[in-house]
Amino acid sequence: MALRTLSTLGSLAGKRVIVRADLNVPLKDAVITDDGRVRATLPTLNALINQGARVIVCSHLGRPDGAPDPKYSLEPVAQRLSELLGKPVAFARDTVGESAQEAVAALEDGDVAVIENLRFNPGETAKDEAQRRAFAEELAALGDVLVSDGFGVVHRKQASVYDLAEILPSAAGFLIEKEVDVLDRLTENPERPYTVVLGGSKVSDKLGVIAHLLPRADKILVGGGMLFTFLAAQGYKVGKSLLEVDQIDTVKGYIADAADRGVELILPVDAVMASAFAADADHVVAPADALEDTAFGAEGLGLDIGPQTAELFAAAIRSSTTVFWNGPMGVFEMPAFAAGTKAVAKALTAVDGLSVVGGGDSAAAVRQLGFADDQFGHISTGGGASLEFLEGKKLPGLEVLGWQ
Repeated sequence: MALRTLSTLGSLAGKRVIVRADLNVPLKDAVITDDGRVRATLPTLNALINQGARVIVCSHLGRPDGAPDPKYSLEPVAQRLSELLGKPVAFARDTVGESAQEAVAALEDGDVAVIENLRFNPGETAKDEAQRRAFAEELAALGDVLVSDGFGVVHRKQASVYDLAEILPSAAGFLIEKEVDVLDRLTENPERPYTVVLGGSKVSDKLGVIAHLLPRADKILVGGGMLFTFLAAQGYKVGKSLLEVDQIDTVKGYIADAADRGVELILPVDAVMASAFAADADHVVAPADALEDTAFGAEGLGLDIGPQTAELFAAAIRSSTTVFWNGPMGVFEMPAFAAGTKAVAKALTAVDGLSVVGGGDSAAAVRQLGFADDQFGHISTGGGASLEFLEGKKLPGLEVLGWQ
């Protein structure tokens, strides 16, 4: 079965449409530091507004453990949404209580309201199906139709993502539709050459992706903290760098599998070694086979790929037609260790084909480093969801919308 999309719902004029968005934005002192996820909801919201729907936006934010917590309030998000939509957006101070019911009752055609953080209610994330279903029933009472558009949570079997979609007529919004289309192109008949760039801290977080994409990719590039487990698997010493000893044998298996399949596995040839995990730490570039041969010796730790590796990776990316990148190349939050991530991002902007930034830290990195969203083919809004899709896992929030 194909994914049910907005067009399957017919006219929504005058209907109360619940939009399950992913507005889980980073906040600092109640100020949004990256509104990418808010902007990603706009195409769907504007389409519903233009149809004359009465739009009820709901989302989670952070992990408030099933109880109200002011620091996780969606009020700043409602304010930002109002600015982006250019119209007033009502804000309900609870999820399904009196405030939410009053806000929904006051909606006219084309109006928008945001209800408070879904995770302020323990039913949203409850493992107990009856408790979860009960909360979904309360949410369903607020609306006539559900438009599911929070791609970042489709891998979660939660009340607003799964149960609500069973209770109300439901379909995917434009964001989920686009995410699924792009990620499906990365797993089914991608245009070649196809390069996968993996970074981030741990190999264990990417095991499923590596296993699933190894038979599909032409080149796999490995950076980030996980590179040191790959170097250790080659017999190199890595000092105090992040190392998952228990994954060394698994990594050896991937290296052998790539060779057997003719997949070009490109590993770092140098790294930036530092005296400590600090923005102002002393640091030097060292060859991959001599990471401990610096002034820091066995106490040094790697915090970025080196310049030779950055150029090697950039050349491989630029020569590809399809590129998927997930995970920074180093500790990009510290300027001294951001060069590798910046080189990869810049190379992605030069791809003549489909370039995909795989959500999470990668999306945050490209924005923090000064790149615009439209310089890439697609920036995914769901880090964990993207990875699970690319691992070939079944995602409950998509299955309930008809995706097989």
